[in-house]
Amino acid sequence: MATMARWSFQHRRLVLMLWIGLLLGVGAISASAGTNYRSIFSLPGTDSQRAIDLLGREFPAVSGENASIILHARSGTLRDPQVQAAATAMLDKVGRLPHVAEVTSPYSPDATGQFSKDDRTAFASVALDKLANEIPKGDIVALVDTARAADAGSLQVELSGNAISVAEQELGSSSELVGIAAAAVILFIAFGSLLAMTLPLITAIVALGVGLSGIGLLSHAMNIAEFGPTLATLIGLGVGIDYALFIVNRYRTALRAGRSPQEATVTAVNTSGRAVVFAGITVCIALLGMYALRVSFLYGVAVSSALVVALTMATAITLLPALFGFFGLRLLSRSERAKLAASGPEPEIPSGFWWRWARRIDRRPALFAAVAAGLIVIMALPVFSLRLGASDQGNGSQDKTSKRGYDLLAQGFGAGFNGPFVLTAEIGSPADLSTFESVVDKLRDTPGVESVSPPRESPNHRAAIVTLYPTTGPQDAQTSKLLDRLRDEVIPAATKGSPLVVYVGGITAIFDDFSDVLASKLLLFIAVVVGLAFLLLVVVFRSLVIPLMASVMNLLAVAASFGIIVAIFQWGWLSDVIGVQRGPVESFLPVMLFSILFGLSMDYEVFLVSRMHEEWLARRDNRIAVSLGQAETGRVIVAAGAIMTLVFASFVLGDERVIKMFGLGLALAVLIDAFVIRTVLVPALMHLCGTGNWWLPSWLDRVLPRVSVEPAEEIEEIRHTPLPQQAATGVHQQNRVPVPQSDDPTR
Repeated sequence: MATMARWSFQHRRLVLMLWIGLLLGVGAISASAGTNYRSIFSLPGTDSQRAIDLLGREFPAVSGENASIILHARSGTLRDPQVQAAATAMLDKVGRLPHVAEVTSPYSPDATGQFSKDDRTAFASVALDKLANEIPKGDIVALVDTARAADAGSLQVELSGNAISVAEQELGSSSELVGIAAAAVILFIAFGSLLAMTLPLITAIVALGVGLSGIGLLSHAMNIAEFGPTLATLIGLGVGIDYALFIVNRYRTALRAGRSPQEATVTAVNTSGRAVVFAGITVCIALLGMYALRVSFLYGVAVSSALVVALTMATAITLLPALFGFFGLRLLSRSERAKLAASGPEPEIPSGFWWRWARRIDRRPALFAAVAAGLIVIMALPVFSLRLGASDQGNGSQDKTSKRGYDLLAQGFGAGFNGPFVLTAEIGSPADLSTFESVVDKLRDTPGVESVSPPRESPNHRAAIVTLYPTTGPQDAQTSKLLDRLRDEVIPAATKGSPLVVYVGGITAIFDDFSDVLASKLLLFIAVVVGLAFLLLVVVFRSLVIPLMASVMNLLAVAASFGIIVAIFQWGWLSDVIGVQRGPVESFLPVMLFSILFGLSMDYEVFLVSRMHEEWLARRDNRIAVSLGQAETGRVIVAAGAIMTLVFASFVLGDERVIKMFGLGLALAVLIDAFVIRTVLVPALMHLCGTGNWWLPSWLDRVLPRVSVEPAEEIEEIRHTPLPQQAATGVHQQNRVPVPQSDDPTR
């Protein structure tokens, strides 16, 4: 690390030009190639996937995406001649658009059940020839624009369906600019220097620019969901600014201690830079741990986010040292430079609020640990009510036609009309068809079923389908219970003694199966991520207690975050404040949020404990190591946590419910982690554990590879640095162990 830092400092112009060239080059290639973001669900072995496969084979005309054009009479009825003429003309135009296979007009002589009882609301079914992710977004937008052009006078025209929602998704928003502005304010307060404030922002934005362009190119090689770039932006801004903040802070500390800009650069990268690398690796491990779930939908999101994190690490340890070479001492404020020139260098002795706070926790660790743990447990309690699912179009903004169309269908035909089940069956004989018809009769008498369409045979008479409309909406818990009852009780009873197999599919069933698949693998996923992070920390800190404590604390932070998400998004507490409606927690949120949060929590653990570890290796006094480590990192961890919290919280200002959920969940978890766990709970527990924090069996110590965040020269310097007077006069002898006389201070 020292060699790379020195080389980057000395060849700063070359390093800067390389990064600028990479930013412009990858950006130009990505702009010319375009993007191909798409959400592809594949759930092998599930009922809904079997239904999709059967539809694709036997009903090619309806195996693509379906959308609805909703007609509503603002006055009069839809039977009025002028309204009917305008609607019919519009539907004729829609039928001639690309990828539109068929339009079933409510005015068609063969149409049934497409008018509400009062004739004020009706719908036209639009069959597309492909799935939404396979249709160019421009063609779906053309469909929306053509239909909406007829909205005038008494006729209201809206659209609904998965394809329409995909077309309305925003791949980016200006909300992150609010987070960047807030981060700039905190950086300026922390550093008191305009130049020092800009460096973390510059490196984070460069990494993010290269990363987003790279993700655009990756979208041609692998499936990356439409929200992948937004999520990568959210993570990249947070960790990118934080990583640079820790290194800039260490650089400024070295300058005030009298080191030259080059020496300060080497010191900063060789200490905080190492911590950045290890912290970044834990984030990438947590993200890529999603591969353990074997759900292809998540692979692209994991890789794209990990790519951005890796680039933030790269800019922090290469571009940042180069920028240090350009700015030198000017990264100190004017008053700091004047003091350095007048009084000379002064050793950094902890003082002020953070030293007093560390001493306070040292005196009453049990009390502080109990209060902090109790607070986190209370926030985590709602997690036991967690219900996974998929929010429907009813959770969208009124500015979107899909939301307005959803509401019109629910008002005119019932809430369940927006999320029907599609039942499919292979027909091998007339007896199978007769059995299928008897199944339909049983379904019509099932509680929770509003209506069931007549059976429809495939062109070759080898399959049949029906559409079932529940009485409740797609995201309603009763709809999920109905799905389970149909699969486990109603259909098996109706087909008993027959070879007929009936599959229940449809978009609502797909999301339910997706939730079940993820829930069944969640414990394995958590075990993989926690286990890998635990092993990494054991290697770095040569301890079993610290990695175990870190794992438990990170799980608590995640649980508290989930608890608040359940209270807001599922129970509806304060939901009006952030502009969302009650509904289930997105089925993939626990997996993705856990991987991200666990990685970010490990960031602060590495930064905090690595400083404590330096003091422990140098002085072999646990009490002093914990207090000094906390005092010297407290200010910067809180500043970093505040920055990341505001960056994440800024995404709540967007329109997409899932992004609001991600932003709020990440912001809350970081807030809890930085302000409660790292500044109160972890130091208190480490005081209670005493020298046991640093225990490692000798046989395991010999087997493990030796990787150190703390360079030997820094530890040697700490040995000759005087302690603060309060610490020096209050050392507990029972917390001390002999300092080993060895050429390798990490042993």
